[in-house]
Amino acid sequence: QVQLVESGGGLVQAGGSLRLSCAASRRTASMYTMGWFRQAPGQEREFVGLIIWSAGITYYAESVKGRFTISRDNAKNTVYLQMNSLKPEDTAVYYCATATIMSMSPPDFRSWGQGTQVTVSS
Repeated sequence: QVQLVESGGGLVQAGGSLRLSCAASRRTASMYTMGWFRQAPGQEREFVGLIIWSAGITYYAESVKGRFTISRDNAKNTVYLQMNSLKPEDTAVYYCATATIMSMSPPDFRSWGQGTQVTVSS
């Protein structure tokens, strides 16, 4: 079982930036997709973006497109979520997860990190 550890969350004012990290304990062939999701209180977990690890191809939810960027560092087994122009509605717990296929659906992701809180004040 791959372990994922997120870091980088915190409190930021609207318009500010944060960079989240997701460090994997090891890379395996099953880690085809690395996804970022978020969950606000009382809401379902929603897709934020993903990266196809081998190809570096990224996809984003419409709500974050143009503001968030996902990248990876193969040597560190780490994926990053750079978040710019943050809005109060971006406030949530952010999770990274791995899947063996290209998917935006949480049930397809098998390994999850513990989550990191992002709070954007207005």
